[in-house]
Amino acid sequence: MIDPAFLGRREIAASDDMEHLGFVIGEQLEPGDLIVLTGPLGAGKTTLTRGIAEGLGVRGPVQSPTFVIARTHPSLVGGAPLVHVDAYRLGSAAELDDLDIDFARSVVVIEWGRQMAPAVADQWWDIEIERPVGGDDVADEDLDADAPRVLTITCVAE
Repeated sequence: MIDPAFLGRREIAASDDMEHLGFVIGEQLEPGDLIVLTGPLGAGKTTLTRGIAEGLGVRGPVQSPTFVIARTHPSLVGGAPLVHVDAYRLGSAAELDDLDIDFARSVVVIEWGRQMAPAVADQWWDIEIERPVGGDDVADEDLDADAPRVLTITCVAE
């Protein structure tokens, strides 16, 4: 369970800071915890998950599960495994259920899973990541730059 002190908005200056925040969050997580990450491509969802994995003490490397949909990272310290899911290509919560994830015994991080979370949990941590997405003030080639991100962390209970 994430300390309620983490709730609210915070600015993250660089990717190293994003990974460090993930580490601190990961140290607090327990089996049955669900984290839902939302944000545009390149926002830092996988970077945050890398930090969570390190905080949990699971085997890496943590990479985006875009093409495999879900990756399980077993614990190296006798704790819960991390299941990292990319729900972008899933059409429904039923498809998420078809992955046969042990939500009760794992820590699960789902990218792009906001609409599916209510079907698999009564409570979860919702983390929205905002980053520059172009426009007059940001050139397209700067979208992947180590620019500040804004995270909004909420606890959702159904």
